[in-house]
Amino acid sequence: MSLRWWLPLLAIGIWACDSGTERGSDEGGSGDTSTILRQPGLNVLLITIDTLRADALGSYGHPMAATPWIDRLAATGVRFETAHAHNVVTLPTHASILTGLYPQQHGVRDNSGFRFPAELPTLASLLQEQGYRTGAFISAFPLDSRFGLDHGFEIYEDSFVGADRRPAFLEQERSGVDTVALAKRWIESQDEGPWFAWVHLYEPHFPYAPPEPFKSRFADVPYIGDVAAADAALAPLLEPILTGEDGKKTLVVLTSDHGEALGEHGETTHGIFAYESTLRVPLILHQPSALSARVVEERVRHIDVLPTVLDVLSLPVPEGVRGRSLLSVAAGARAQEAPPSYFEALSGQLNRGWAPLYGVIDGSLKYVDLPIPELYEIDGDPDEKFNLASDQPERVAELRLLLAPLRAMDPGSVPQPEDAETLKRLESLGYLRSKPSEKSTYTEEDDPKQLMDLDAALRDVAGLYSEGNLEAALERSRELVRRRPGMRMALMELAHLERESGHLDAAIEALREAYVLDPADSRTLALLGAYLTQAGRAAEAAKITEPHARRTQPDLDVLLVRSLALARTQEVQQAFAALDEARQVDPTNPAIPVHSGTLYLMAGDRDRARQAFEEALTLNPDTVAAHTALGVMEVENGNLNASLEHWRRAVAADPSQYSRLLAFGTRLWTSGQTEAARPLLELFVASAPAGTYGLEIQRLRDLLGTSG
Repeated sequence: MSLRWWLPLLAIGIWACDSGTERGSDEGGSGDTSTILRQPGLNVLLITIDTLRADALGSYGHPMAATPWIDRLAATGVRFETAHAHNVVTLPTHASILTGLYPQQHGVRDNSGFRFPAELPTLASLLQEQGYRTGAFISAFPLDSRFGLDHGFEIYEDSFVGADRRPAFLEQERSGVDTVALAKRWIESQDEGPWFAWVHLYEPHFPYAPPEPFKSRFADVPYIGDVAAADAALAPLLEPILTGEDGKKTLVVLTSDHGEALGEHGETTHGIFAYESTLRVPLILHQPSALSARVVEERVRHIDVLPTVLDVLSLPVPEGVRGRSLLSVAAGARAQEAPPSYFEALSGQLNRGWAPLYGVIDGSLKYVDLPIPELYEIDGDPDEKFNLASDQPERVAELRLLLAPLRAMDPGSVPQPEDAETLKRLESLGYLRSKPSEKSTYTEEDDPKQLMDLDAALRDVAGLYSEGNLEAALERSRELVRRRPGMRMALMELAHLERESGHLDAAIEALREAYVLDPADSRTLALLGAYLTQAGRAAEAAKITEPHARRTQPDLDVLLVRSLALARTQEVQQAFAALDEARQVDPTNPAIPVHSGTLYLMAGDRDRARQAFEEALTLNPDTVAAHTALGVMEVENGNLNASLEHWRRAVAADPSQYSRLLAFGTRLWTSGQTEAARPLLELFVASAPAGTYGLEIQRLRDLLGTSG
């Protein structure tokens, strides 16, 4: 993305007021600001907890919350009672936190199909320019470095991502305990100069699966249990700040990217609507040397985080930042009128073909621009039960007018369509039998409020699959696609289920339809290439991924799929060239040496294959694909104990690998290699889940002569 769209933002304010007023620096404030003590050179700790509703914390009033560490941070810091995000999914909201820009300014609108532009300054890059050491510690795939938020970080710890396939219908994630341990180790190693650490936890995200003791304690409200688990995971970071000297030299900012609906307004999780349950977030500042403990009632925004941090550190705020410093109100200045706050929720449009949701909060009024418009007075109606739009059309018109300049300033950050050459290639392959839907207007039939039964059906499909009822999940998915054939997410789910059911051709057909709906989506293209290769159509996969590989910012997964397809077509040199391109995208991703090892095996170079798989384990010791590959190779080399250890590591990290262990052990046994097979099959019998593999376990007990 070029800078051409960015420059107009420097010259013209989005709101009908000047840029300095919008940023809201200390100038122009009123009241006692004598307690403001800026602290150049402070360490900065940014904590973001995924999917955390503000009202799920004890400090924000939840009667059952078990969040003692966050509550202590709030009690001794500045707690902002009402803070709002600007999007309701992970990647765009973190981009706003790190830049002080609205989504339509930085251009990231959803978790899929967007990349953060490398030329934009972030809090990390700005602090790095001031001599800060910078480290990010990430807990989930939507923030993988491939999406661009690693800009300015000298270490971006996401090594758990990408090594192996993601769970069906879920994202890869790392436990908060493990992420915090990595962050704490890095922080403690910073002997010289100030540091900036961003720590991201994923625990409260669906599906809610808190560990003990929170699982039992919150059996009826597992989401609150997951919030408690996140709080407990933060203890090693927060305890020295709250009880020792670290707090005097560290500015802590704690927030979440968005909330969770938990069934309110018919939404199970988040991403479709922008009611307060998903738009309102906690925001806590803690720096006892600069700020006294207090609660701020004034409405604030995610885009205010960056200018506030820079203000505390006495650093300049870049031109074009739409947020304002909160330092004066945090220090007790008389509240100013809060500037309007823009928000959006575009996942429904981008993934389902529904109407896009845009909105603005002005004072206590919240306007939601949909085919069926909504207007709420959120002070008196915080649960948004009473839509005032039909009763107050003049206010709707005013807020729609306020919202219009924001939407008009959009730099065109929708997923870009493929170029003419790509479209021609796709057509030659039969992938464009019809054109994608390009709706310019939406009717009440497209309003998400009218379509939440379809969203519930999507959840049913995922639930049936997770329960092991593949046949019912597949039938429900087919029914959903028949009802709404333009719903890309439903087609993606159908493709997965058709493949799991052994219907690879049907899976490819579903992906073809999904790709037609959005040829810019790299995830769909990567899956399509992988399925084609698996179906013996590697030449087709290589051809369809070629235009994408020539992009300025190609997707890692597409490059990896392309490398395997090229290898299958005997284009070995090009295959390794694709891997080299992938390494430029993300040099620390363990999936790259895994694919490299696979290519070396295909070429018969077992020594280099071993080196590649071992490199993957150096990058991430839990890389399942590397363990399984080495487990097979060690048997062939006669190293049975080493093979067994690799298989132990593989099934411990991913229980789905028990099927591979069973298949490999059985193949060894039937080929007469019973000595090599026995320890692997005994491992299966001893540790495979009986609920899934009961019959196989009993059969192997009989075969091995062991008792149950």
